[in-house]
Amino acid sequence: MALDGLVVNSIAHELNSKLVGGKIDRVHQPENDEILLYVRNNRENFKVVLSSSSSNPRVYIANKYNKENPLKAPMFCMLLRKHLQGGIITDITQVGFERIIKISIESYDELKDKSTKNLYIEIMGRHSNIILTHDKDSTIIDSIKRVPPSVSRARQILPAMTYTLPPAQDKIDPLKGCSLKSFINTLREFDGPISKAIYSNFLGISPTVAKEICYRSSIDFDAKGENLSRDDLSELYRTFSDIFTKVKNGEFSPCIVINEKLDKVVDFNCIDLTFYEGFSFIHDESISKIVEDYYITKDFKDRVHQRTSDLRKSISIKLDRLYNKQKKQQKELKQADNADIYKVKGELLTAYIYMIQKGMKSIEVDNFYDENMAKMTIELNENLTPSENTQKYFKKYNKLKTAKKELTEQMSISKDEIEYLENVLLSIENCENLEDLEDIKEELIKLGYARAPRKFKAKKEMDLTTKPNKFISSDGFTILVGKNNKQNDYLTLRIADPEDIWMHTKNIPGSHVIIKCAGVEVPDNTLLEGAMLAAYFSKGRMSSQVPVDYTMKKHVKKPSGSKPGMVIYETNNTIYVTPEEEMVSKLKES
Repeated sequence: MALDGLVVNSIAHELNSKLVGGKIDRVHQPENDEILLYVRNNRENFKVVLSSSSSNPRVYIANKYNKENPLKAPMFCMLLRKHLQGGIITDITQVGFERIIKISIESYDELKDKSTKNLYIEIMGRHSNIILTHDKDSTIIDSIKRVPPSVSRARQILPAMTYTLPPAQDKIDPLKGCSLKSFINTLREFDGPISKAIYSNFLGISPTVAKEICYRSSIDFDAKGENLSRDDLSELYRTFSDIFTKVKNGEFSPCIVINEKLDKVVDFNCIDLTFYEGFSFIHDESISKIVEDYYITKDFKDRVHQRTSDLRKSISIKLDRLYNKQKKQQKELKQADNADIYKVKGELLTAYIYMIQKGMKSIEVDNFYDENMAKMTIELNENLTPSENTQKYFKKYNKLKTAKKELTEQMSISKDEIEYLENVLLSIENCENLEDLEDIKEELIKLGYARAPRKFKAKKEMDLTTKPNKFISSDGFTILVGKNNKQNDYLTLRIADPEDIWMHTKNIPGSHVIIKCAGVEVPDNTLLEGAMLAAYFSKGRMSSQVPVDYTMKKHVKKPSGSKPGMVIYETNNTIYVTPEEEMVSKLKES
């Protein structure tokens, strides 16, 4: 979910209680759309993250933030250092009940005059922004994202312009109060589910909070207001008022919802989300802690996706070319398969050469290569002699025979390259940290698929930056899964013993899986779980009945000169499984 007005209110309340009176010691900009403020207050140091990310905008006090800063600070970062560094935070508020936080900072300018600047953080999806203004006249000093008229005619964000708030939504502010009568009339007039009626008519309420209000009132989310009794709507109003009375008093219950079966974070809010029945909850006094835990993985995945867009595009273009090349090769090979017919025609022309005269366009002869001696019509070039026509067919035969051999070799090369690049794309999707991504980039640079940056220094062939995934089967066997080609080679060639079980999806890009057993017989249940992991960490993750080959590691070989992660194997068995995220999660938990 996105941060709604309710969550933003709790964040502003927490920031105000912890940071007001604090001094801004340092300012950094680790990402193009993210600012990090180092604040010292009451002998405590705080790291405040301000993000205007299009997909994950947020504001919070960080505990686990460890992004590296660029060697050269961006212009907006330098500007903030000039105006805010050394300044004192005097106030932090939510603007209205909107998703906007205003931080007021008092500092001295270069002439030693004291003035107040306002830092607005607008948390509005792709329109999110961080804007620095003068408090006195609301003049914009600059913003992390400039918005010229070509981007928005309605509202420009440019230096020297006057800052204006985004257009107000035609909704009721729940903090200003709403009478029972007005509440009931508003919901009854709405044509749609009652939960939608709540978040469509009241400011700062997300669908999640609207569902929670309905659930606490024992009312179906999808019921229509016009069909509800006055008592039902009165109970809804009571729950609604109770929640916002606590918000006004600064009483929050930050929580994060987790699906334990899948080991996944589902949702979060600053109030209890009791409608998530059957899920587990983690509560914390700090909404910042909840926000950080919710976004830490989500933000990383989005950042990796952004940073690899050029790389993925480049690989996809190469793959498209290879797919087209493969189609042409298959077409040419099909033609080459007809080589023997040209040999037969050449032999027949040789046998019946006495019947051929220059100027003939074709000749019909008995095909003595056919058991029925069927008639065959052979086309002739009227400008060639009988001997030249015969040689033409033999030349065509020899050419196609040679082409078939070459095409078979080229198709094998194309197939290997396609398999390799598809594995690379899968490895990018499986990245869990930036180190994994760097390993993939280094591999592509070495093989000539990507350009090397300046001062590029390759690591040793088998030096691992990160460790492969580790799981424990229900029978207690260790199962190792590679996350990229480098790890796949490391597992298969270095870690696996000859008697260990090696697994991989059949003809589908995926990870190498090793069941450590050292020759001990592996139970069927562990084999099934290993196959499940091989299928889950493959391109067949969303498919059913995925074929997984398995054999002892001693039957797996790496051909000389083959690309990373590429191996051949023999004497294998195949097991069919349907990947289940719940089972994978259980194995990881174990």
